[in-house]
Amino acid sequence: MEKPTGRASIPDAARDTRTSPVPNPDRRPNPSPAPLDGGGPGGPGGPAGTGPGAGPSFGSAPGRAGLWNRNFRYFFVARTVALFGDGMIPVALTAGLLGAGRPASSVGFALAAWMGPLAVFVLFGGVLADRFTPRRMMIIADGLRLTGASVLAVTFATGNPPLWAVYVLCSVAGVGAALFQPGVASTVPRVSTDVQRANAVLRVAEALMTMAGPAFAGALVGLASAGAVYAANAATFAVSGACLFLMRLAPAPHDDAVRGTFAAELVDGWREFRARSWLWGVIAVWTVYGFAVLGPMLPLTAVLVTEAHGSGAYGMLMAVNGAGSVVGGLLALRLRPSHPLAAGAVALPLVAVSLLVLALGLPVPVLAAGQLLAGGAAAFWLVMWSTTVQTHVPPEALNRLHAYDVAGSLLMVAAGRALAGPVAEAVGAPELLVAAAVINMGVVAVLLVARPIRRLKRIGHI
Repeated sequence: MEKPTGRASIPDAARDTRTSPVPNPDRRPNPSPAPLDGGGPGGPGGPAGTGPGAGPSFGSAPGRAGLWNRNFRYFFVARTVALFGDGMIPVALTAGLLGAGRPASSVGFALAAWMGPLAVFVLFGGVLADRFTPRRMMIIADGLRLTGASVLAVTFATGNPPLWAVYVLCSVAGVGAALFQPGVASTVPRVSTDVQRANAVLRVAEALMTMAGPAFAGALVGLASAGAVYAANAATFAVSGACLFLMRLAPAPHDDAVRGTFAAELVDGWREFRARSWLWGVIAVWTVYGFAVLGPMLPLTAVLVTEAHGSGAYGMLMAVNGAGSVVGGLLALRLRPSHPLAAGAVALPLVAVSLLVLALGLPVPVLAAGQLLAGGAAAFWLVMWSTTVQTHVPPEALNRLHAYDVAGSLLMVAAGRALAGPVAEAVGAPELLVAAAVINMGVVAVLLVARPIRRLKRIGHI
């Protein structure tokens, strides 16, 4: 890909200054305020780069002064409603598959069938977002996910769907997520003068929906069926797509840059990825974390809690996890560490607590305390990580680099979810959870020891 002139590639992101204009998902003039699309609501203050807490200059975008501008309201509704629907899915899958007499391992395979295509196709999604604008790709993605959720609603409502059909439809949803995800990161710095606050507010909203979604799904499964949950999920994608369609974004200079072939743009993104030691270092560590910790965590929690305490208890624990995420997001709103990745890593040992209490089979209140701590730690880390990527990576490369980020982070999570059931059956679920807790602590140690990660500084007042 030929980059716009006037900006040299920077070999290490610790020295990035982000002086280029911000990417644009639309190529239309914008008489109204610019939106916030993906990473979270933007910060307060006047024109781009001039408000209190303004970080790098992103060019002038009219209407970015207020947080709740017209475009942001559309974005906020789209993301909040879709996240509410996503929170229902683990409950629906677990209840639907176990209720149909399927083995516990089928839950992990179904979740992996969603995450695997996401991790593989997200690289192509990053290039497509650069070529056709992120907003268009996100609308297409919502249409694809609406179709998959609608078919799953019908199959679960009309009988006992074959496992292959469930896996295929979960894969369709994963492809949709792959088309959607790359554009999420690139829009936040384009519309926000306070990127950390933007990510933190989105994290709080996501956490609230994480609480509401599973609780609603648990109640709906009891009153109706897993099919009804998928019908509600399909409706959320319809609302999300409509809101994104109504958004209007200002053009960005590099939208019309001369581009190479599809393969050349993938390679160019890889070069940008390799040029930042802190970025590929975190992703490399996260492949281990995703496979050994995040991968087994969700299916084992879903199965062990559902079998021991019922779907209602699992939904409640996921809601408590969401409450912890709210706390973590609120902390990220107020705390602005000078070394954000190091600060985020310090919070991650709390995730090990939730793994250990689950492995010990402790009562539901103790499990809830573990979920509260894990949710808060994960949310704080995610805000620190998202903010760092969005402020250290040049805007013309952000879609593709974010795609490499997602692919590297999630590919091994999909493998971990798929193998969680068989490995737990072979060695025991408690033993697997204890091993995951030990690996969690090892990953934290690596993040804090690695110099490029530990010493990477915050840019400006993000």
